[in-house]
Amino acid sequence: MSAEPSFVPAASLIPADAPFPKAAKVALGMPQLRKNLAHATGTIRAKRAAVAGELDDWEALRDAAAAIKADVQHRLPELAVEFERNATAAGAHVHWARDAKEANEIAARLVREAGADDVVKVKSMATQEIELNEHFEAVGLKAYETDLAELIVQLAEDKPSHILVPAIHYNRTQIREIFDQKMGDAPAGLTDEPAALAEAARLHLRRRFLSAKVAVSGANFAVAETGSLVVVESEGNGRMCLTMPETLISIVGIEKLLPRFTDLEVFMQLLPRSSTGERMNPYTSVWTGSRGGDGPKDVHVILLDNGRTNVLADEVGRQALSCIRCSACLNVCPVYERTGGHAYGHVYPGPIGAILAPQLEPGRHDDLPYASSLCGACYEVCPVKINIPEVLVHLRQQGPHQAGEQAAMRAATAVMARPRLWRAALRGARLGSMPWRRKGFMRRLPWPGSRWTVSRDLPVPPKEDFRDWWKERGR
Repeated sequence: MSAEPSFVPAASLIPADAPFPKAAKVALGMPQLRKNLAHATGTIRAKRAAVAGELDDWEALRDAAAAIKADVQHRLPELAVEFERNATAAGAHVHWARDAKEANEIAARLVREAGADDVVKVKSMATQEIELNEHFEAVGLKAYETDLAELIVQLAEDKPSHILVPAIHYNRTQIREIFDQKMGDAPAGLTDEPAALAEAARLHLRRRFLSAKVAVSGANFAVAETGSLVVVESEGNGRMCLTMPETLISIVGIEKLLPRFTDLEVFMQLLPRSSTGERMNPYTSVWTGSRGGDGPKDVHVILLDNGRTNVLADEVGRQALSCIRCSACLNVCPVYERTGGHAYGHVYPGPIGAILAPQLEPGRHDDLPYASSLCGACYEVCPVKINIPEVLVHLRQQGPHQAGEQAAMRAATAVMARPRLWRAALRGARLGSMPWRRKGFMRRLPWPGSRWTVSRDLPVPPKEDFRDWWKERGR
């Protein structure tokens, strides 16, 4: 694995002197977590803005990417079959998985057939989504993460909190403690310098690479025209996994398909700038099937649905399938910056998670569309122009609403539709709020208002509304 600066953001964007608990598994205090997230996402955000601003055709690239993804969604069944045909012709074995259970069972069977009981892994959101590592452990197999940030999270027995930098909630002091306590072969006297941490991980992982029979990956893109898969990364661990083992298993969401190889020209300009703030990825690996004497002998591709066709059926919500997992939306989101990724309770956090998770798992994450201020910053930076605020509002309208909420909305509608009643309600609100006013806010209201003020303040009604102001001064 490479000890390139591209790893360093996972450990060194967080101030080295940030106070952390000694136990690696103890979560950060919320104030410190917010400080760390603001520092890290702010750095990535500034880098992205700088390199995106260098391109005169940046908006044209975004339009092109959005058009390509829309085309994929309209022709997804056709493109999936085309990919299978071309990948098979190139020597790959293509498998279809309707859900996480099928994908996990296929992957475990292939590992057993290869005569292995462990695998090395490239960073993959799809395998996290289906909980592949957990399934492997349940059936007596072991998956070793090789991305440095994913390795940190795995050793800490934790969950990722960011799409791009999964260990963003740790600082380098805590990472050193994790390595020292959990790695097993960490060098004596290991310091918390980023270069030393990266070197310790590189030596630890090199032994895994040299002995592994099987590797598991995802893919950033799958090209239907050629049957090719593409993985972009920053550390070089992916290149090791994709070339050294005898068997390669790639688990790929069907939304990762692209029609033509030339479509990569657009995404290879957008993805690195939007994710790491780089002009190009340090490592881009493209492989098509299997070639004798060059790379893995057995290449398997598991095309994963796992709710994606249900998302595709929603003409508004299907935009979420355009996501290229760059995490630009997380880095500008005020809600994510205040809560962190774990608060979302799903493998996909942030704005994209707020629209993707409820659609992939209906009924389990119906509250996530409300985890947004609808400020629109996510839409402005999305490289494929997903209108996240539009989908959030759409999902809010579709989601379940309690009887009390429905009654309140009906009452508000009736009052707002009648000007005289509305003005009377405002006067009543001004008078009725007086006992609970504190410095311009109402912080504790009796039931049912307490359901609101238990977690947020309510501004006091203004002394006069616009109609009153206009009546006195506007003429």
